[in-house]
Amino acid sequence: MRVFYASTLFGAMSLAAAIDDGRFGDGRRLLIVSTNAAVPEVATPLDETPGFAALRSRFDEVRSWNELIAPLHPSDWRARVIEVPMLERLIRAHWGLDGVAELVLESIAVPPARTIAGLVRDCPITVYSDGLMSYGPTRDPLPAEIFRRVTRLLHLDLVPGLTPLLLSEYGVAPETLPAERFLAIVDEVAAATPPPPAGRAVVLGQYLSALEIVTPEEEAALHETMLKALAARGHTSVLFKPHPAAGRRHAQLLRAAAGPAGVRLEVAGESVPAEACFAALRPELVVGCFSTALVTAWRYYGLPVASYGTELVLERLTPYENSNRVPATIVDALLPRLSADGGVEQPPETDLPALVRAVGYCMQADAYPGLRPEGVAFDPRYFKRRRLEALGLAGPPPAAARPGTLTRIRRKIRSAL
Repeated sequence: MRVFYASTLFGAMSLAAAIDDGRFGDGRRLLIVSTNAAVPEVATPLDETPGFAALRSRFDEVRSWNELIAPLHPSDWRARVIEVPMLERLIRAHWGLDGVAELVLESIAVPPARTIAGLVRDCPITVYSDGLMSYGPTRDPLPAEIFRRVTRLLHLDLVPGLTPLLLSEYGVAPETLPAERFLAIVDEVAAATPPPPAGRAVVLGQYLSALEIVTPEEEAALHETMLKALAARGHTSVLFKPHPAAGRRHAQLLRAAAGPAGVRLEVAGESVPAEACFAALRPELVVGCFSTALVTAWRYYGLPVASYGTELVLERLTPYENSNRVPATIVDALLPRLSADGGVEQPPETDLPALVRAVGYCMQADAYPGLRPEGVAFDPRYFKRRRLEALGLAGPPPAAARPGTLTRIRRKIRSAL
C-alpha cells in the first residue's frame, strides 16, 4: 500500500495528476488529509469540499490527521523522540498501515508532513511540490532518518527553464508532472464544484498577515489598492478569490471598499480552486501578490496577470531564510507589475535562474555552497546588504556611512566635556 498526505485542494489535485500519470503504480492507496488553518475547527476539511468528490476515487481510504491528534494543532504538534516507537505502532494499528511501500508528502520540512514522516518509517518517501516553493531551498535541515528515504520530487513545471532547489542538497532528482494531466484534473474538479460567481478580473488573496509578513491593516490595504487599480483600468466586475486558510475577514473588508470604488465584487468560495475560476471565467486580468495561482494563470491558461505588493513583502520577510522569499522573488522578477493608478509594466529583464540560485545561496549558504554567485550585481530589491556582508559577498560600508557613527562621535564629545 501507499500512504499519501495533502492539506490543500491544489495538493490533492497534484496527487491525482501524478496517480493518473502512472507515477505510483497499483495497490491500495490511503490519503491522510489535514486542515492547517489557524482555527481548523471553523474551516471546511479538504475531504468535505465539493471539488474533492472528483478526486476521491483515486484513493481507497481517506483519514483525518486533525481527528487523530485533536485537540492539538497539526502545524504545531510533533512527537517526542521517546514517544515515536509507541505512536508508530498505534497509528499503524489504528489505520491498518501494514506493508507501506511508499509515503508521499508535501512540505516535508515542517509539520504535519515532517511529523508523519517520522512516524511512518521504514519506507521510501516521495515529495510533491508545494507550488512555487519547490524552486526555493529546503526550509530546514532534515534528519538523516528522513532525507535518506527521499527518492524523488514531483513538481509542476510552473516556470520554464527553472529547476527546483528543494531537496537538491540531498541529491533528490526532480520529476516534472505533465501539464495536461494537471489541467484534466482541474476540469474534473471544476465540473464537481458550483460555478464561481462572474468577474471580468480576479484578485487573488493570500494570508500574509497570518504569517506575520505584514499587518492585517496592510494586507487589507493591498487588496483594496488592487481593487481600485482594476477600477482605474475600467473593470467594474471583479471576483475575489480568498486563500483557503485566510478566513473571511479579507472578503468582508474588500466588500466594503468595492462600492465606493464603483466595482461589483463577488467572492469565490474558499473551497473553490483558483484554477477552476480561471477555466470557467477566462478573466481579462488576474492580480495578486506572489500566489502560485498567479503563475498557473499565466503558464497554464495564458491569462494576463500582474503582481502588486511584492516589493513590500520582499522588504518585510524575516529572517532572510523565510521560505516565501523565492516565490516572491520569482513573481516579482517574472510577471508584470500593477501600479496603484492601474498601470501595468514589465519588470526589468533579468537572468531568472541565476537570480534564484543566488537568492537560494544567500538563504541557505551552508546547504548549497555550489550556488555561491561570482560577479553578480546584487539588486537591493532581492538581497539584504547585511546578508551579503555576512557571506563575504560585499564589504562593509565606509565608516562614515555606517548607522550610528554620528551618534557615537557625539557621545565621545559629551563624555570629554
